[in-house]
Amino acid sequence: MRILKIQTLRGPNYWSIRRHKLIVMRLDLETLGETPSNEIPGFYEGLVEALPSLEGHYCSPGCRGGFLMRVKEGTMIGHIVEHVALELQELAGMHVGFGRTRETATPGIYQVVIEYLNEEAGRYAGRAAVRLCQSIVDRGRYPKAELEQDIQDLKDFTRDASLGPSTEAIVKEAEKRGIPWMSLEARFLIQLGYGVNQKRMQATMTDNTSILGVELACDKEATKRILAAAGAPVPRGTVINFLDDLEQAIEYVGGYPIVIKPLDGNHGRGITIDIRTWEEAEAGYEAARQVSRSIIVERYYVGRDHRVLVVNGKVVAVAERVPAHVIGNGRSTISELIEETNLDPNRGEGHDNVLTKIELDRTSYQLLERQGYTLNSVPPKGTICYLRATANLSTGGSAVDRTDEIHPENLWLAQRVVKIIGLDIAGLDIVTTDISRPLREVDGVIVEVNAAPGFRMHVAPSVGIPRNVAGAVMDMLFPNEQSSQIPILSVTGTNGKTTTTRLLAHIYKQTGKVVGYTTTDGTYIGDYLVEAGDNTGPQSAHVILQDPTVEVAVLETARGGILRSGLGFEAANVGVVLNVASDHLGIGDIDTIEQLANLKSVVAEAVFPDGYAVLNADDRRVAAMSEKTKANIAYFTMNPDSELVRKHIQKGGVAAVYENGYLSIVKGDWTHRIERAENIPLTMGGRAPFMIANALAASLAAFVQNVTIEQIRAGLKTFRASVSQTPGRMNLFNLGNYHALVDYAHNAASYEAVGSFVRNWTTGQRIGVIGGPGDRRDEDFVTLGKLAAQIFDYIIIKEDDDTRGRARGSAAQLIIQGITEVKPDSRYESILDETQAINKGLDMAPDNSLVVILPESVTRAIKLIKLRGLAKEETHQQNPGTTVIDSQNGITPSSVVNTLL
Repeated sequence: MRILKIQTLRGPNYWSIRRHKLIVMRLDLETLGETPSNEIPGFYEGLVEALPSLEGHYCSPGCRGGFLMRVKEGTMIGHIVEHVALELQELAGMHVGFGRTRETATPGIYQVVIEYLNEEAGRYAGRAAVRLCQSIVDRGRYPKAELEQDIQDLKDFTRDASLGPSTEAIVKEAEKRGIPWMSLEARFLIQLGYGVNQKRMQATMTDNTSILGVELACDKEATKRILAAAGAPVPRGTVINFLDDLEQAIEYVGGYPIVIKPLDGNHGRGITIDIRTWEEAEAGYEAARQVSRSIIVERYYVGRDHRVLVVNGKVVAVAERVPAHVIGNGRSTISELIEETNLDPNRGEGHDNVLTKIELDRTSYQLLERQGYTLNSVPPKGTICYLRATANLSTGGSAVDRTDEIHPENLWLAQRVVKIIGLDIAGLDIVTTDISRPLREVDGVIVEVNAAPGFRMHVAPSVGIPRNVAGAVMDMLFPNEQSSQIPILSVTGTNGKTTTTRLLAHIYKQTGKVVGYTTTDGTYIGDYLVEAGDNTGPQSAHVILQDPTVEVAVLETARGGILRSGLGFEAANVGVVLNVASDHLGIGDIDTIEQLANLKSVVAEAVFPDGYAVLNADDRRVAAMSEKTKANIAYFTMNPDSELVRKHIQKGGVAAVYENGYLSIVKGDWTHRIERAENIPLTMGGRAPFMIANALAASLAAFVQNVTIEQIRAGLKTFRASVSQTPGRMNLFNLGNYHALVDYAHNAASYEAVGSFVRNWTTGQRIGVIGGPGDRRDEDFVTLGKLAAQIFDYIIIKEDDDTRGRARGSAAQLIIQGITEVKPDSRYESILDETQAINKGLDMAPDNSLVVILPESVTRAIKLIKLRGLAKEETHQQNPGTTVIDSQNGITPSSVVNTLL
């Protein structure tokens, strides 16, 4: 077997709208391509020996053991790889269950789809599953040591990529509330929400957290002084920088017992408590110096350690932290008890589990000695043997929830203290013998105020009720159900995506909001280009959704991005599907137009239930998507007599209709006429039907988002098919005696769309400079030739600079084949170089003719046209009899375009 490609999907995708995290592995079974599992000697037995837990997989039989039944009866290895990859992740503690396996159009090559929780682990599991199955095929077994290593590696991947317990709690609460989130590229930042409504977090610090509060909390001595001045109970202590000052500091705090800790420390590092001798004090000083230059010496207060969590000025959880310890059973040594305690599945490394494994350090041995023990001692049954002086969970401690026990005065004090320090989220360390009594009565003290406090002890206490502290954070960041989202409008289709996306963004600008949009030409925010290039995938969408100035996102969504990575968002408010036509077939294992329709339908399906899928009623494959989506449906049509739209409107639906020369919104028994098509520049005086359809789709998408008819009209009348607004989309240039039209048509449907305009050119010759991307099928090029023969009087066939693996000249020959099949007497010539072909077409143009250029490089084509002199870009404006020139060219209006059409 051979893995040809592995892709990682991170959003709604071709395989699943609901399961966003998927690995797609393209697998060549090679010699096993026609061999089911029951024909491979010993395979079933070897698989069961290696992974007996596969008994829990139901598969198509729908019962426990169903999958193994399939293996025994005979199934293809690709299917088995899917289940093995899922099971390996399960054994590593990652609960996944979704998988799909499909044979491609190439026999023996399969697409194996598996769910993942961690990307690296998912990809590893796919590769490991192939290794395991190949080993069983070759040797009848998979060595146990290799399987154990695979599982350990998967665990390591998961631990290394873990968000941490606090961030994980916040993310889960966000998901529960429907708040989208994403990891940013630096400093472990998490973004909650999109665009202008986003909030950012780092651990448990938010973008509202005061830097002054954080700095103060990190300076423990300054915190203590501020609180003491405010009358809060704090330990008596001082700060020293030299060992020579230690003895005097001990006297100042009142003598032993004392605590020594670093001034700048966290997670209990470098702290030594209950120091009773000079030797212990010296050792404690050296331990603290490993963490901080300045050292705090404090009086040691007897009592239990409590963490009080305050969020947005309110106490939301209280936990008593119990230092790491073991309980004697009268038989085992302390060393054996520690080993047994660490076997608890709730204990892990660092912060990757509810509890942390117990590890001993210098203070542990001192503490044991003080209790009269060594590691080889056998404590009596029921005796508690403490192994750490501090109660931090990161050193193996445990937590007991005390939220319901805190005294009202202590609650008030904690909330007051956090406001004094100036933090929105803080954790107070309080030492007291009884948290249910006021601190002043029991000589309790506030030891520290922590910025970015951990949530683990509250969300998963060892004893007591888990507290939803992340919910309090969400309530603070998004109060009163404040929206975390911005409107997302996603546009897809075979043709017209870029024009419709740009037009929709332009219409939305009439509302005064900042619009971010992505197209095949680049990513834009407002009037400015952020990044040039083909930006129609999820990464470009993230640029828009991560920008804190963006109020509306309009995203062109191409097939390639959906296939490679899935959508770049959880769900849209509006999903627009313009059309589905034959293009890119045979690429990415999308071999039929039905498969292409299923791929495009992802945009219609990934819409909020209260959102709208805007569908082309004139395209049966698009119209059928209404059955797949849970969103509301809105249709657009060029046919005012459409039966589908009529029934839809009768049921209370909304539609955009081209009727009596008008673009209109129809709902119920009323019709809102937006504007006559001939007054909309994009439609070229109403003579470009496909542009009218694009304008209908954009108008309808805006209307269902409560953009007013007046704003839609203003957007339509000020948007032009120009180089500045729609480069490569019906850009018409006046070259004096003739005109040139540049359009990025590259498939049959777009050829037909351009042809619907070109056929209206009734004066002079119609010259076409044509070609197509080299990765299309042979029959696609033949079709382009047939269409060109029906559109143009003279044809120049060229090829792209990048032939995409096709032999130079072969695409042109196939186009010529199509031309001659339809019109044997057609006038044509082949000039493979695009620059030479464009220049030849412009050179030979007679008076009043139209040269139509369908280029690989729009920029190059426009540059060649402008080199011809005073090339005037034309578009149809409010007056249908006037040509309007691109103001950036600084050229005066020219002749009347209607006389040419």
